Amino acid sequence: MTATATAAETVRGRGGRRLVDRVARVRELGIVVALAALFGVTGAVNLSFLSYASLRDILLNSAIIALLAVGQTLVVITRNVDLSVSSVVGLAAFGGALVLADNPGVPIPVVIAGCVLLGAVCGAVNGLLVGVAKVPALVATLGTLYAFRGIDYAWAGGRQVNAADMPEGFLALGTSSVLGVPLLALVALVVLLVVGWMLRNLRSGRELYAIGSNPEAAVLAGIRVRRRIVAAFVANGALAGLAGVMWAARFGTVDATVATGKELDVIAAVVVGGVAIFGGSGTVYGAALGALLLSSITSALAVLRVDALAQTAINGALLIAAIVLDRVLALRVAAALRRRSREAPPPVPGPERGKAAASTATEPASRGEAE
Repeated sequence: MTATATAAETVRGRGGRRLVDRVARVRELGIVVALAALFGVTGAVNLSFLSYASLRDILLNSAIIALLAVGQTLVVITRNVDLSVSSVVGLAAFGGALVLADNPGVPIPVVIAGCVLLGAVCGAVNGLLVGVAKVPALVATLGTLYAFRGIDYAWAGGRQVNAADMPEGFLALGTSSVLGVPLLALVALVVLLVVGWMLRNLRSGRELYAIGSNPEAAVLAGIRVRRRIVAAFVANGALAGLAGVMWAARFGTVDATVATGKELDVIAAVVVGGVAIFGGSGTVYGAALGALLLSSITSALAVLRVDALAQTAINGALLIAAIVLDRVLALRVAAALRRRSREAPPPVPGPERGKAAASTATEPASRGEAE
């Protein structure tokens, strides 16, 4: 291959990445426009929807789902899914609340770290099943969803931990604000920015996209696919453990049923946010915006006094629409990349090809001399 051909191939690769990035930005911009329209229309019908108390509740309600969506994005990008996040949240929430209730002298940071570690262990179990044992993610995490929830029920033994049993300092984490912004929302924002930066700038983050785009090619490229998949599940579990702590601080009353069914809300937020369910594309920013959009829709429908069953139907319709849109966009991007490949100028024959052939011919000799 000549230098000209290599350069043309590089340009095509960069053009493809720019095209994919542009599609992702358009999806995220569309969510922002949908949020603006939602707040505008609902605020016009009921002005209380735009009050500080209402906006604060929306941020608090979306913070935990957004945090879980960030972790789920790491898994979905690799062409997998984790259905057990709700059970991990419940296990961490009850475990943390129980430790604080029975041992008031335990430092709160130690309890938070313990819940994060518990979530990471659960994530490691999922990662080993999927990445090492090669069990399909849907089957493996469906099994651990029930297994972790069963452990939670056995641990709780029918007990419920109330807000009165936990320290005031811990409960303050769920009600405190910084410059008017809820502390839990700020925690979710910090995690979002850190994970977003890592996915975009670190080699390990870019390799997750490579695995999701083409697992076989990723293996041939020398990427440690098993290790990356396990790491994605561990990170997702750790964030689920942190979300469990946030849940306990936010609501105060904790039992073995905490977060039951929330895995569907998390997956919906991820897909609505533009993360391809087939892996390989999407951002954590879009997933967080998807969580904010779904929480805002739920609050708006409640303000408009729409039946709860209709809210569920609307969320389901959004999920189906997002999956269809992802598929259409994926086909359009693939067609555009093929078109660019056909339109790219062919390699220029002549002296450059001769130079490339000469350098190739002399390469073994040079290597032999070096040896």
